[in-house]
Amino acid sequence: LYGMVRTTQDSDIVAEMRLEHLQPFVAALQGEFYVDDEMIAESIQRNSSFNIIHRETMFKVDVFIPRPRPFLQSQLARAQKQTFTFETEVSAKFASPEDTILSKLEWHRMGGEVSDRQWRDILGVLKTRAGELNLDYLREWAAQLKVSDLLERALKEA
Repeated sequence: LYGMVRTTQDSDIVAEMRLEHLQPFVAALQGEFYVDDEMIAESIQRNSSFNIIHRETMFKVDVFIPRPRPFLQSQLARAQKQTFTFETEVSAKFASPEDTILSKLEWHRMGGEVSDRQWRDILGVLKTRAGELNLDYLREWAAQLKVSDLLERALKEA
């Protein structure tokens, strides 16, 4: 959405879900998507992830249920509404470019700093959004998330 165009095999979504959301969520999707309500319930309880698969295209969506923490609250508060027109108009909230960078820095660190794809995504957002990014916000949260060194390296490389 914010960086360089690349092919993708799936889509990643962060959702603040609780058990009371389970049945309406499954009911809304079960016709067009393969959904496993037991896997989803377990993911909600463990703050982990689950996936749903579009039956017609086999496109996979990974849904991450994050544990409550201050960064999540900041991400949700700063989410930006985007509208797309397919057969009908659809609106959804997306993480800001800054929060996308910070999340990818965290994933890069947790993955042992070996994912070229994550690193290219980070650099892509930094390059395409240069001059628009709130660097103070990035540095403040990078320090709290313990990824300041990665952020500074990415800023130099971009």
